[in-house]
Amino acid sequence: MRLIVQHWIQIAEIKLGWIDDFNKIIIKYVRDFKFLRGFPVCKSGVHRVSFSADGRKIVSAAYNSNVQIWDVASKTLLQTFRGHTPSACVARFLPDEHTVISCSFDGTIRLWDINTETEIITFKRDLDEIYDIDFSPDGKYIVAGLGDSTIRLWDIHSGIEIKQLLGHSESVLSTQFSSDGKMIVSSSSDKTISLWDVESDERLKQFEGHSDCVLSAKFSPDCKFIVSCSQDNTIRIWNIETGRQWKILQGHLDQVNDVKYFPDGRTIVSCSSDRTIRLWSTESGKEIQKLEGYYVMHCIDISQNSNTIVVSAGRRIQIWGL
Repeated sequence: MRLIVQHWIQIAEIKLGWIDDFNKIIIKYVRDFKFLRGFPVCKSGVHRVSFSADGRKIVSAAYNSNVQIWDVASKTLLQTFRGHTPSACVARFLPDEHTVISCSFDGTIRLWDINTETEIITFKRDLDEIYDIDFSPDGKYIVAGLGDSTIRLWDIHSGIEIKQLLGHSESVLSTQFSSDGKMIVSSSSDKTISLWDVESDERLKQFEGHSDCVLSAKFSPDCKFIVSCSQDNTIRIWNIETGRQWKILQGHLDQVNDVKYFPDGRTIVSCSSDRTIRLWSTESGKEIQKLEGYYVMHCIDISQNSNTIVVSAGRRIQIWGL
């Protein structure tokens, strides 16, 4: 009898231990974001938003041409930079955190000094709309996607154009450096994603599968995968080594405007014209949370600690958190 009782106690302990471990897994990997705050920016709308490295500030690019820096906690407008016409398309903090870079449909890229609130330099590319910009991890180079189907690189200090990457047949809508600065991923209205070698200018891979414009493409944190989103309402994950599509994430009811990996690589977040933000498991490809809003959502970013999401939604900036 004693042996039987001990046997059931051992089974119970194993089961309870398994439940405890399972709860730890759930707490670690399942996120529960909630709406924290929102605030109006301009009547014409906000195009892009991006966090500072410490997650305390947001820089926005608006259709009224303003580039603005906001305090996340207080929603206070800290600084406004004017110079683009007619609209600012993208704005990002550089690694030094003292400089903001922005681009516009006016064909210019501008560097702004946060401390002096002045424009440092303008990179002009007259007549060609600039859809996206990114900077190399060391902060020395800028890559931009243009309306003339080219990708161009500049030396950030001299302002000199140093490279052109040719291969897309229509407008280049997004560009991003890999974390080691050796590769660039781009997406285009031609429905494709391209992977480029920075040193050789060679196109390493071309990924095809979307049936409409590919609005954004981003590297996974380990640079083994690329995630893309499109006007075809889908998100797709691509294996860089094989050059093949790995997963399709379906659920959005309208075009998916932006997509990004969380820093740990286990979760993807997307925003859409269907007025939702969705979180996805990269392993299963399943939706794990849907956040519903009242506005079309154009751009999304995640803080480095993964606790806060910012989205440009119509005329407003919205902040979601755990």
